[in-house]
Amino acid sequence: MADMETQKPETEDDHAVLESVVPESMLDHTEQRFKSMPLPVRALVLAMSAGGVALAVYYIFGPNPPLDLTYYYALMTFFLPAAFLLTPAHKNEKKVGWLSYIPAILTLIVTAYLATQGRSMMFETWIPPNEWRYFVAIVMFLLVLEAGRRAGGLIFIGIVILFGLYPFYADNLPGILWGPPTSLDRTIAFNIYSGDALLGIVTRVVAETIIGFLIMAALLVATGAADFFLNLALSLMGTARGGPAKVAVLASGFFGSLSGSIFGNVVGTGSVTIPSMKRSGFPAHYAGALEACASTGGMLMPPVMGAVAFIMADFTTTEYGVIVIAAAIPSILYYFGLYCHVDSYAAKTGLAGLPRKELPSVKQTLKDGWPFIVVLGFLIWGLVVMRWERLTPFYAAALLIALTFTKQSMRLKLERWPAILFEIAKLLSQTMALLLPTSFILGGMMHTGAAPVITSELMRIGGDNVALVLGIGVLVCIIFGMMGMLIAAYLMLALTLAPALEQLAGLNTLAIHLFIAYYAMLAAITPPIALAAFIASRISGSDPMHTSWHAARLGIVLYFIPFFFLFEPALIFQGDLHVTAIWLVFNVIAVVLIAGASEGRLWGFGTLRTWPRPVLFGAALLIGFPEWRTTLAGMIIVGVILGLRNFSRIPDRAPVQAATAGE
Repeated sequence: MADMETQKPETEDDHAVLESVVPESMLDHTEQRFKSMPLPVRALVLAMSAGGVALAVYYIFGPNPPLDLTYYYALMTFFLPAAFLLTPAHKNEKKVGWLSYIPAILTLIVTAYLATQGRSMMFETWIPPNEWRYFVAIVMFLLVLEAGRRAGGLIFIGIVILFGLYPFYADNLPGILWGPPTSLDRTIAFNIYSGDALLGIVTRVVAETIIGFLIMAALLVATGAADFFLNLALSLMGTARGGPAKVAVLASGFFGSLSGSIFGNVVGTGSVTIPSMKRSGFPAHYAGALEACASTGGMLMPPVMGAVAFIMADFTTTEYGVIVIAAAIPSILYYFGLYCHVDSYAAKTGLAGLPRKELPSVKQTLKDGWPFIVVLGFLIWGLVVMRWERLTPFYAAALLIALTFTKQSMRLKLERWPAILFEIAKLLSQTMALLLPTSFILGGMMHTGAAPVITSELMRIGGDNVALVLGIGVLVCIIFGMMGMLIAAYLMLALTLAPALEQLAGLNTLAIHLFIAYYAMLAAITPPIALAAFIASRISGSDPMHTSWHAARLGIVLYFIPFFFLFEPALIFQGDLHVTAIWLVFNVIAVVLIAGASEGRLWGFGTLRTWPRPVLFGAALLIGFPEWRTTLAGMIIVGVILGLRNFSRIPDRAPVQAATAGE
């Protein structure tokens, strides 16, 4: 394989530089904290990780699996204590101290006790609790909140507390926020012991579905999948004009699909792709904005999507394979839009690709990493064709382990297993710490029965105006998403907005839930608090606000695609295939026009003057919107613009400065 030094940061101190520019909360210090622990503690963490994997495998495949409640609490016993050991109590806790050991030990004791009480919870009344059970509920409630604070921050946990304790003070609130009075002990017990809260959808999805994908992700990391996908993107796109930026789009899409984390993706791939784009001639703000957009799209890029997709499958009782298929066209259109933006910008500014001799060979890359392609293909086949759901990632992980024996470089020798078990412990503990607290939001809404009341009020406010109800939902999504609370935003609106839209306008259920998920994700690139763009700007050395506005411009397609598939579900394969094909063609045309109008150069036409750009942009939206009259009107407008070639286009002989003078 060709040497990769041209794609790496320029100096040996780049890791230290990265640490100095990326926010402390976004850097991964788990390995350093793990190494700071005494050897017996490290051995215990790895042993519990192995025990948790064995328990999950036995629960999924075993002939006589444990009760669900027993399994959920037992899985917390194996993984949740590590959330305290691997995540600092405060920014100055570099090594694991008693502020982390004490909650870890308490979590181990409390969850282990609750795991032994699964049968009792099923056949006895735990709500309202007796004194002992109330004490256990309080301790567990506080421990889950503390784990969430470490993983998601104070704002996140503040909102969780606000909703989690809502039943306790709901009788003091006005209007639709009013709820019947509930005691504090009953409220906390409901959050811990109820199947509508901690033992409900969120925990079920983590324990039965996400765990398999995280185990597979840990194996992929250990066997070098991230390097393979980066090399594959380089070999395929590196020589094209604007090659490094196109590599960033493709590599971040691959990696983001596997990681399911927007911010982890920005830091992980951005540390390589952003310096590469800057060296090839892209401005710092453009490089940061593009990486932020590419990383954000990975959250809902099939086949392995973010946690919200798994929760959506459970919430809507939809097979996960159906959601994978549904997300395919919107994701492809989004990344195609990013590609078109890069291509137009590179053509306008004359940015060439990288020399072939500096890039990996396609043939050699595929020869070295073909097992990853096989596993990815198997994963898609298992999810979409066989509909194996939660079994698929376990089968894929087993296949990956088997295929590693075919290549010396990938072989999982005995000395590599501690690193794999550590990666599993890290992924599972961080996922639990971030997701389990959101179950209290569900508990607060379900305990009072407030969700249907809010739904009815939304319908009353909206009347016949669906746009107004959608506007409220978009606003809530963006506000919650700006705080990094994508799961919380989805859960809130899935309980309230989704039923209102179904009853008010008769819209497709899956389309509504995907719409909510996409707009929650969009907040990561939406000013004024575009977290993904802000993090990328720290790596690129550009102004955060300037970068975030460009991220919103580059990702503009994603602001409109959810509306398109909401009103034409065929775009998410919830309709006739011939209708899907027709509107896919029109949406591809719309994406090309949107990117061309945004960048000022239209593919196959040339550099645009200033005046036709907003006209083409508006016409593109008309073409993409699934309604024949608007589409026809948009096509006519585009035809007129293209027909007025001498007035709407700057001749190619004109200097580049003339093309950008109006910007």
